[in-house]
Amino acid sequence: MYKNLQHFIEVLDQHNELIRIKEYVNPELEIAEITDRISKSGNNKALLFENTGYDFPVLINAMGNYKRMCLALGVNELDDIKAHMEELFKSLMKPQENILDKLKLLPKLGQIASWMPKVKKGTGACQEVINSDPDLTKFPVLKCWPQDGGPFITLPIIHTKDPHTKVRNVGMYRMQVFGPQLTAMHWHKHKVSARHYNEYKAMGKRMPVAVALGGDPVYTYAATAPLPDNVDEYMLAGFLRKKKVELVNCITQPEIQVPADADIIIEGYVDPHEDLIWEGPFGDHTGYYSLADWYPKFHITCITHRKNAVYPATIVGIPPQEDAWIGKATERIFLAPIKMTMIPEIEDMELPMEGVFHNLTIVKIKKDYPGQAQKVMNAMWGAGQMMFNKILVVVDGAVDIHDYKAVAQYVNQNCNPAADIYFSQGPMDVLDHSCNKMGFGGKMCIDGTRKFPEEVSVQPHNRGKRFQLSSTQKMDLITKFPAITAIHADLIMDNIDVVVFGVTKNKEQHIKSLSDELIALPELRAAKAFIFVDSSIDCSIIADVLWRACNNADARRDSYILNQILIVDGTTKTKALDHFDRDWPNILTHDDATIATVDAKWNKLGLGDFISSPSLKYKSQMYGEGAVIKSI
Repeated sequence: MYKNLQHFIEVLDQHNELIRIKEYVNPELEIAEITDRISKSGNNKALLFENTGYDFPVLINAMGNYKRMCLALGVNELDDIKAHMEELFKSLMKPQENILDKLKLLPKLGQIASWMPKVKKGTGACQEVINSDPDLTKFPVLKCWPQDGGPFITLPIIHTKDPHTKVRNVGMYRMQVFGPQLTAMHWHKHKVSARHYNEYKAMGKRMPVAVALGGDPVYTYAATAPLPDNVDEYMLAGFLRKKKVELVNCITQPEIQVPADADIIIEGYVDPHEDLIWEGPFGDHTGYYSLADWYPKFHITCITHRKNAVYPATIVGIPPQEDAWIGKATERIFLAPIKMTMIPEIEDMELPMEGVFHNLTIVKIKKDYPGQAQKVMNAMWGAGQMMFNKILVVVDGAVDIHDYKAVAQYVNQNCNPAADIYFSQGPMDVLDHSCNKMGFGGKMCIDGTRKFPEEVSVQPHNRGKRFQLSSTQKMDLITKFPAITAIHADLIMDNIDVVVFGVTKNKEQHIKSLSDELIALPELRAAKAFIFVDSSIDCSIIADVLWRACNNADARRDSYILNQILIVDGTTKTKALDHFDRDWPNILTHDDATIATVDAKWNKLGLGDFISSPSLKYKSQMYGEGAVIKSI
């Protein structure tokens, strides 16, 4: 559909989804601060920074709302892709009883073959300019947050191959720039490229790598998609575009092929036997800094680009950001294959932005028998990247799972915490800072489905009871328990029996001892859940409570049932008070100097009415200025 990234920019312009900024804006912090304001505002548009101090403009927030995500994938609605994929799966999985049935499949198989990428001879538009003495510092690579370890390439489409099978993997992993010809390669242990790296290490060979930037926006999406191993991401791109992706061989790494219409190609290699490099911190999609660690070095051997190349970028941070809409596309597109191949009872799925992808998932099922929610739980936690899910909520019936209030009311009605909440442990995203050990932690499933008689083993003590906390009762609780600084109990009026407490911890296992005392109080006996967050958080803003609690709670260590009430400790963990031995990251906010600089130039940017920095809301929730919380 799109000939190149410039074509996509033209379409964004035509749909009034793009703002061109001609005033000079510094790629170090300023572009990210402006984008953070825009992405959280009512004027959420793609931004093209045309004056960056470099030869290349910067496109950012290009897929940062539902409409632009649909434009990027060439559909009116994301569910259109789901429907097409569902139709494809049904036709391929239909029993073929005779030769005529098999012949009917031939057009469909031919259509699939037409989506496979092809390698064209010669060079592509991505190689119009060839820099054999490459210098990455000539590109406007962004530094997004004040404590970032340096500038990072944030939308790299990274190509590697299995050294034995030659099967390609296309992924997206951030790249910190250390010099003109050196970056880090941030691939996690669970990723396919990390497995390729280990194979090359066992063989004692250098690993060729190529990085594409720009081109058709479908490449960026495909690189993020949770495809099964050995399924070519460019086949998914072909399926979405209904035509082959054209690839060309790299100049200095000819065993790697890249999209011919990309804007920029960075070629190079990773030497698996070379010492690793200390990479990070980095302001990540969790809304916290991911802390520094050791990662492989990527040596650049050549950079090529189009003559009119645009440098694409994104920032991630406290939601909502652009990545939330990329996640929304994945949620809708991959519902069909999950339903058709693994979990036929699943009817819908939702990944709330506050759950930052892996932390919180809501699924709706067609329930036909006892224990079906637990069957779905086990299947989901064993399905590809769903293995990283921390909190899974399962519902059924007519509830609209995209209406979070309706979901909470339905779960409140059907879930007895003493019997219907399940705890487990397993692989976690390495960015989950709440785990005792990196990449391994607790999981929780909340079964909010209607129960069959066989599933009712514990009668709830608060069946049919309603309760409220008056202002006087709340003040009495705060007086009686000085650690409590705020109480939000308004959810009770919406038939959601959850109480949120803002607390200041000052002794070991404080949340546990406080919970023991609170559940004994008659005025709280009918509650179903207590959520504890740090006193710096406004506990009346439920979106912030969810974001912080889902990030800060290990679902097994920090969640438990007391007297049929679910306790969730969503506070910051420390060694002194919680025996937590890992470093704890800070949340992301921009520094005062950058905020002031953007404030001063706002009227020159053509962005409409003044928008204050979202960071101002969160400044009071930080502990110091560093990426790591040293003391609280």
